[in-house]
Amino acid sequence: MPGSLPFYQKHQRHYDHDYRSSETQALVSKYRASSRSSSGYPAHTCTSGGYPAHTCNSGYAPHICTGHGLTSARTSTSRGLTASSYTGLEQSSQLTKRAKATHLAVDREHHIIGYVVPIFRGSLEFAGGYSGVEDSRLKATSASMWGQDHFTSGLEMERSEVSSRKVTIRESAERISLSKTIYENEEHSKRMNKDSLMHAPEFVIKPRSHTVWENQSVRLHCTLSGWPNPHVVWYKNNVTIDPIAHPGKYKIESSYSVHSLEIDRCDFDDTAQYHVSAMNAKGEQSAYASVVVKRFKGEMDTSAPSPRRSYPRVGQVSEYGITFKTHIVDTFGVSFGREGETMSLGCTVIIHPNLERYQPGVEWYRDDVLLAPSKWHQMHWSGDRATLTLTHLNKEDEGLYTLRVTTKSGYETYSAYVFVRDADAEVEGAPGAPLDVRCLDANKDYVIVSWKQPAVDGGNSILGYFVDRCEVGTNHWIQCNDTPVKFARLPVTGLVEGRSYAFRVRAVNKSGMSHPSRTSEPVAAVDAADRTRMRGTSAPVTGQIIVTEEEPAEGVVPGKPLELEVTEATKNYVVLSWKPPGERGHEGIMYYVEKCVSGTDSWQRVNTEIPVKSPRFALFDLAEGKSYSFRVRCCNSAGVGEPSPPTEATTVGDKLDVPAAPERVVATRNTDTSVVVSWEKSRHAKDLVGYYIETSVVGSDTWGPCNNKPVPGSRFVCHGLVTGETYVFKVRAVNAAGISVSSQESEPVLVKAAIASPAPPFGISVLECVRDSMVLGWKQPAFVGGSDITGYFVDYREVIDGLEGQWHEANIQSVSDRAYRVCDLKENKKYQFQVRAANMAGVGIPSLPSNTFLCEEWTIAVPGPPHDLQVTEVRSSSLVLLWKPPVYQGRDAVNGFYVDIKEAGASEEAWRGINKKATDSKFIKIENLQEGEKYVFRVRAQNNAGVGNASEVTEPTLAETKAGTKEIMVDVDDDGVISLNFECSAMSAESKFVWSKNYEEISDTERIAVETKGSKAKASFLAPGEEDIGIYSCSVTHTDGASASYDLTAEELKKLLETSHDHKFPIIPLKSELAVELQEKGRVRFWLQAEKISANGKVDYVFNDNSLSAGEKYKMNFDKNTGVIEMIMESLTPKDEGTFTFQLQDGKATNQSSLVLIGDVFKALQKESEFQMKEWVRKQGPHFVEYLGFEVTPECCVILKCKVGNIKKDTVALWQKDGQEIKSDQQLSFTEGVLKLEIAQISKKDAGVYNIVLKDDRGKDTSTLNLTDQGFRDMMNEVFSVIANSSTALKITSTDEGIRLYTFVSYYNDLLQVTWHYKDSAISFSDRIKSGVVGEQLWLQIKEPTEKDTGKYAIEFNDGKGGLRRTVELSGQAFDDAVAEFKRLKAAAIAERNRARVKGGLPDVVTIQEGKDLNLTCNISGDPVPEVTWLKNEREIVSDDHLLLKFESGKFASFIITKVNSDDSGKYSILVKNKFGTESGEFTVSVFNHPEELGGKK
Repeated sequence: MPGSLPFYQKHQRHYDHDYRSSETQALVSKYRASSRSSSGYPAHTCTSGGYPAHTCNSGYAPHICTGHGLTSARTSTSRGLTASSYTGLEQSSQLTKRAKATHLAVDREHHIIGYVVPIFRGSLEFAGGYSGVEDSRLKATSASMWGQDHFTSGLEMERSEVSSRKVTIRESAERISLSKTIYENEEHSKRMNKDSLMHAPEFVIKPRSHTVWENQSVRLHCTLSGWPNPHVVWYKNNVTIDPIAHPGKYKIESSYSVHSLEIDRCDFDDTAQYHVSAMNAKGEQSAYASVVVKRFKGEMDTSAPSPRRSYPRVGQVSEYGITFKTHIVDTFGVSFGREGETMSLGCTVIIHPNLERYQPGVEWYRDDVLLAPSKWHQMHWSGDRATLTLTHLNKEDEGLYTLRVTTKSGYETYSAYVFVRDADAEVEGAPGAPLDVRCLDANKDYVIVSWKQPAVDGGNSILGYFVDRCEVGTNHWIQCNDTPVKFARLPVTGLVEGRSYAFRVRAVNKSGMSHPSRTSEPVAAVDAADRTRMRGTSAPVTGQIIVTEEEPAEGVVPGKPLELEVTEATKNYVVLSWKPPGERGHEGIMYYVEKCVSGTDSWQRVNTEIPVKSPRFALFDLAEGKSYSFRVRCCNSAGVGEPSPPTEATTVGDKLDVPAAPERVVATRNTDTSVVVSWEKSRHAKDLVGYYIETSVVGSDTWGPCNNKPVPGSRFVCHGLVTGETYVFKVRAVNAAGISVSSQESEPVLVKAAIASPAPPFGISVLECVRDSMVLGWKQPAFVGGSDITGYFVDYREVIDGLEGQWHEANIQSVSDRAYRVCDLKENKKYQFQVRAANMAGVGIPSLPSNTFLCEEWTIAVPGPPHDLQVTEVRSSSLVLLWKPPVYQGRDAVNGFYVDIKEAGASEEAWRGINKKATDSKFIKIENLQEGEKYVFRVRAQNNAGVGNASEVTEPTLAETKAGTKEIMVDVDDDGVISLNFECSAMSAESKFVWSKNYEEISDTERIAVETKGSKAKASFLAPGEEDIGIYSCSVTHTDGASASYDLTAEELKKLLETSHDHKFPIIPLKSELAVELQEKGRVRFWLQAEKISANGKVDYVFNDNSLSAGEKYKMNFDKNTGVIEMIMESLTPKDEGTFTFQLQDGKATNQSSLVLIGDVFKALQKESEFQMKEWVRKQGPHFVEYLGFEVTPECCVILKCKVGNIKKDTVALWQKDGQEIKSDQQLSFTEGVLKLEIAQISKKDAGVYNIVLKDDRGKDTSTLNLTDQGFRDMMNEVFSVIANSSTALKITSTDEGIRLYTFVSYYNDLLQVTWHYKDSAISFSDRIKSGVVGEQLWLQIKEPTEKDTGKYAIEFNDGKGGLRRTVELSGQAFDDAVAEFKRLKAAAIAERNRARVKGGLPDVVTIQEGKDLNLTCNISGDPVPEVTWLKNEREIVSDDHLLLKFESGKFASFIITKVNSDDSGKYSILVKNKFGTESGEFTVSVFNHPEELGGKK
């Protein structure tokens, strides 16, 4: 009842008054003291039903409570405060007072450290305060209420509370008043003391972990202090819990400082780590607790698809006392959809009995995985129909869907498969979209994305995949890789730490790009350690989660990481993982990762800037093909620890191979539209994802996918096939490395309903017996299982004194006949036998044991019994009986048979013979039967010694003609073919026509051709003659004995042959129909040839229904010996457009053939005729045998040439280009007849239209070659092809700027187009990477190369066709050598460029008069600035007043002598020096006294 309990009992029912903050306790104590000092509180009196009131005084709150007849009350005093709670149970005596039991856990100093969960929770907490002295009625009532489950308990509690409402209403009002007063005083105290007002959240009591049984409820509690009041949020596995999204599942309550999370009816999915987060303006705090849900053994149903809840399958429900029966009807079948479509699956659910307020549990599964509502899956339950809507189909949605309806009495399921085909490609031939995109490993700067390859490649192999990323909250997709990757896994880098991303993948082949895959689940780019900050570990469903907190020691340098290993290695990245060390510092540890190239001792730190927090790290930018070792160091504030032991050398490259093809693909029938395909799994396959199955109609060579989502097993049901078609199947295996080649094709399988195993045979008899073996015979089963019986298996057992022994197999391989010799028996021993029949479906159950037979040798002279009697062609008055001769011949060979008959119900004396004279045939037609009577038959064999024992009696046969029975009909068609035709209207899908001659199946296909179409069968005679005389019969398998026969006698055959001849020759056969061909001078010849025609034959020539006659325009010939008829026309005119017909007649036989020449057909023929006429005229004078063309020589010269004929000495050849005559040195050759014009060093100026004219007095001929536009491009492409083929292998050299790749060609043309590639992608040139041409050398320059420049380089020559590539691998030792040489050349260039130099300004000789001033200045260069030294006569001089030496600005050196004298004469030099080199400059100073001396010298 609302308001009847204080907040701490209403929300946290196992807490008492001690569960308060220190401020609240102080306020309550103050309030009690003031209450005690005041005058006594007046007693309250309540009366009900005339009963006297009871008065209770205790401290603060005296209560007088009366109930209906009896009163129950309990008073509890704690620290002067009196509280009362009503139990809801009647009692006749006053209960003993005792202190209220607390549920708080305290230490020795009475500090609260936790709480204890009471045994009775849920609906029984209202009775928790009674002591052991309560009377027996109270105990019995409590035990009864506890024995019921939550439904009944809740009902009883509600009734109890309703009945006590009047008694407790006043008590509730008092408590509400008290709570309000306490709260107001507490708020006042907070406002008066602002220092205590603002403080961060603090957990007074943290939530405690729980282990509960399935279907129980659990409540997590915590108590918080903090001001302002903290905002509290509950999380499950770091996901916010939303009670609105899970109505009835979660209940979150907050009252004052007490907060709780209640989880209703826990299941396995509720096993998780929960934490509560409290936050206000002063800070944030979190506390963790775990919940483990356990299940009783035996409740798990392994056949059900991963149920969320488990209930007993049978038995009554205690709430209702009834058993529910569930039926799922109006179900969905195997469904087919296409990507992007919406699909709904629905079933009607009937539950009996139908209770209006009871709702079953409805769950949907895909491939045994429970589906939750999402934007992709929408579930609806209307009360009687369950619907699952797939809003936007993707191939991830393909699978087996299961509806599970659960009641208290058990559950029912229904399943069907959903197939999702690829959406139509935007570009024809593009592949299907990838699927199942996931993020395997996420860190703060990378995410490893994986996906599954599509089944459809669009007809061209997939070149690779592109991965796109999108930051959560935006719609901007960014392509992550520049070139497609073939490995279905890619590390995506360049992420912003702390942000969340989604990913998608696209496939590409040479036709184009696929649709993008479904977007992955978002993932945050954070360190793995930050992702797992919460404490505690998960536990299995039967274990317990233990939450511990470890306080590591301070100031300890961490130890070595443990168990370092390479968990994943591809050509793009390597992933390392390890375990933290046992010794660590106070604030946690971080890690440095180091790498080392194998064979060296140089360790290089990978993450030099920021250490990683988690024990997992991915390395990129490793050189493919190189081997590396790795090690890890730990670090904290105390320092960096010792490195871990290094890993084994790991070679960078893809270690995962494409799986091998599956083997032994077997396809078996299943339904009219499906086939079961099974196979052997790929051998030695690693990380296998699944298999794709393909199918093709036999003869079509067109393959299509059966599944678009890889299946993990080795068996799959392929649906959506066409009934009656024959299919073959192939299987491909899939892993991250790619899709395997297809397996071998399965054997063809016809799509039709599956078959069943046959019924047991019967009628086992002995056909022959010798000392150690017996020949058995038996009858065919009545039911063959819808498929032909493929064989029989015989078992035997020995019978000793009436006791049967163990059964033994007589034959391992099946036998096709209904007779078999059982060997290795013991003479004079008794045996029993049983037989089993087998077909495609398997081996049937065995027959009943036979009679007991004695194994002793037969010595009788007469033959044994015939066997395998069969009745066929049953009619109302006749039938045909077939049998097989006896196995035991007797003393002599069998020479005849007797057939006996009797009515089925007649006595043994009623047997009578059919034939008085023995027949040597193994069949007989029995006539004169009584319609509607049942008959049985037997056969006896005879030899010279007499007649042997009779065979086993046949089953009773009713003499009647079944409805729809037809006989074999003889037909002669228009071609004179004689055929026997039989039709059966009672055929099944498994039925076959079996033709026999003299009741032996026809095997000679050279004389008879059998054809079946639907329910009709035809046996045609290919060359009918006397060999074909006999009885022909046709039977239909898997029917109720449908069969018929036809007796082809010699007289009947003669009549049929005559009819065949009459049908065969009424039409004159033609070897060839009317055709047309062109002859010399453009003549047109119409002709045909008759196969055979007599001398009396004649022909009428008709054009457009008008008869033609021979004349100047038409010339006709008719050769009756060869049958060739022709008509020749000199030329065609527009009037000749129409239909030409030749009408033949030879006696009664006629025939005609027509040829229609109208429209484009006629115009083309007329044009060709005119051309042939012109050609003939042209060839009367000089002409071109081969028209003008070109060829390219190995020296890249272009030669124009043509071949001429019918020339003479006077014939002239003129070359022209664009109408201008070209002078050629080529002389006309009468022997070869070839004219040539050579063009050396072809260029654009040589483009044009070239003509060559041949002429003499007989006429002239012209040939033109257009070398403009496309013609010029085609010619240049040939030149480029020659240049490309002359190129040398791509080589590597080094310069002072970097590495240069180059090749030489024999000739370079400015129009040549080349493309440089790096790792199969065209290179984008920049200041660092350039290309060029020097002479015949084509080069690519890489400035300042780094390890990122390693890889395969190629130069591609474009010749308009496939092109030519030259490649070189710049990696490994080649790269290292090139880099070393580059560094050496670069250092030499720098030294040469920066060395000290004297650039000029000094003369060789200076002549100066004494007393003059000498001033010389020279330029100095060098970096760093050189040191300058002046020398005189090779001795160093220094600056003084007379000789002044200056070096200014690091560039100018000055040499100044004031008032020179003769002592200053001499050889001077300047020496400049820096670290890159030294250089000197010299000059001579000559001082003279008088001008005359200077003149004299001159």
